[in-house]
Order: sequence, then structure tokens, then C-alpha cells
Amino acid sequence: MQAKVQWVEGDTFIGTSHSGHNVVFDTGSDPKAPSPMEMVLMSAGACSSVDVVSILKKARQQVSGVQVQLSGERAETTPRVFTKINLHFIVTGTEVSEKHVERAVALSADKYCSVAIMLEKSVQITHSFEVQEIV
Repeated sequence: MQAKVQWVEGDTFIGTSHSGHNVVFDTGSDPKAPSPMEMVLMSAGACSSVDVVSILKKARQQVSGVQVQLSGERAETTPRVFTKINLHFIVTGTEVSEKHVERAVALSADKYCSVAIMLEKSVQITHSFEVQEIV
């Protein structure tokens, strides 16, 4: 896998993936795009969400929405690495089994989400979830 990041101006950079997709990063005091650390946090959420949706679909759950709310704590001193991250999944649907959601979140955390598993080597990562029934 390869990528590149190019400085645009000020504190703005554009990352280009090997597949040709662009992402804007901004580290300034009045940012116009996410910072690199925000992107890391969102990447963990996106990676885990892909797993949870896929696992729930395979379990034939009637899921209409999956959202993950992410919270991260960072070290006070430089480098301000993440020390804790929580991924809280909100799964909406009809007759969605909490047991299936719990299993999907656990499989993502323990086996499938390469981003979170990589971060877990130095960051305390926790997971939680709730199921919201659509009436």
C-alpha cells in the first residue's frame, strides 16, 4: 500500500491514496478539514463500522442504520498520542438482537478491524453499544 501527502498552503495538506482518492487535512487554529489525529479516530470508527454492518447483514438482522460515536483521550505532553478510545455503536432496526450486535462488535474488536487492533497495542480501546428499535 502506498500514499502521498502534499502541502497545499498554511497548515493544509492533501493526502492521495494509491487508489487515487484525496483527503484534506488541516492542523491550523481555524481548521477547514480534520486533523491527522481526528482522521485516525474516524478511521478506527469506519473500520469497525464496516465489520459490524457486514456481520449483522450476514446474521440476517433487519438493520437500517449503524452509527459509531467515538471519543478519544490524548496524552497531555508531546507527542499527544491517544491513550484511550471508546467506540459506542448505535444500531437501529427492526427486531435487532442485542446478542447479535454484541457478537458483531466483539468480532470487530478482537478479529477484524485492523485499524483498532493496530492502535490497541498502545491505546486502551473500549467498545459499547445500544440497539434502537424502529417502530
